[in-house]
Amino acid sequence: MLQLAKVLMLSSSRKGDEAYLGHAKSMIATHLKGVKKVVFIPYAGVSISWDEYTSKVQEALPQFDITGIHTADKPNLALENTEAVMVGGGNTFRLLHELYRRDVFKTLQDRVSHGLPYVGWSAGSNICGNSIKTTNDMPIIEPASFSALGFINAQLNPHYSNYVAPGHNGETRDQRIAEFCALYPDVPVIGIQEGSALLRDKGKLSLLGDLDATIFIGTNKLSIDSASDLTAYL
Repeated sequence: MLQLAKVLMLSSSRKGDEAYLGHAKSMIATHLKGVKKVVFIPYAGVSISWDEYTSKVQEALPQFDITGIHTADKPNLALENTEAVMVGGGNTFRLLHELYRRDVFKTLQDRVSHGLPYVGWSAGSNICGNSIKTTNDMPIIEPASFSALGFINAQLNPHYSNYVAPGHNGETRDQRIAEFCALYPDVPVIGIQEGSALLRDKGKLSLLGDLDATIFIGTNKLSIDSASDLTAYL
C-alpha cells in the first residue's frame, strides 16, 4: 500500500538563521492542505522536554491543532484518530528507540503506508529510509533495531554538507558515507541539504527547494538538481 504514502522529509527545521520551521511552513501547508488535527512525535528530543518541544511546534504552526503523542494514554489510538503526523528532529537513536519501546513503530508505519500524511524533519526524516545507519547523530541509546520506516528504498542523510572546517582532521561527511557504501555498495544514500526536502506523493519522489541533493551509490557520487524526479529510489 506504499503507493498511498504522502511523506514530506525536510532536511532541517531551520535554514540559516531563520525562525523555527521558517522555510518549511509553505511546504508543510501545501502538504497538509485541508488537515487540522495533527499528532506530533517529540521522541527525538533529548535536551528539551517533550512538553516544551510540542509547544515549540505549536507556536510555529498555529494553523494546526497539534497534540503531543506522549500525552496520550494510548499512543497507537492517537495515531488512528489523527489526520496527519509530524515527527521532529533531535537524536535519531532516541527517536527510534522510543518508537520501538512504546510499540508505536508498526502503527506509524502502517498508517502512513495507507495514506496518513507524514511530515518529518532531521531525525524525523532520517527514519523514513531503510535504516538509520547514515544518521549524523551520536548513538546515545540503543534501539531495538536500526531498521527504519522504509518509506523510500534508500538511506537518508539530512543536513548534508561536505564542509570541512580549517584545521579539522576528522572524517568529512562524504568519507563517513563512503564507509557505509563500502559495506553496502548497492544501497543508495541521498544527502539533502538544509532548506531542501524530499516529497513522496502519488507514487513519486521529488526533491523540493533550491539546492541540489547528492546521491552516493557504491563509489559513485551524483549531484541531483533541485526539483528533480527521484522516483527511481522508491
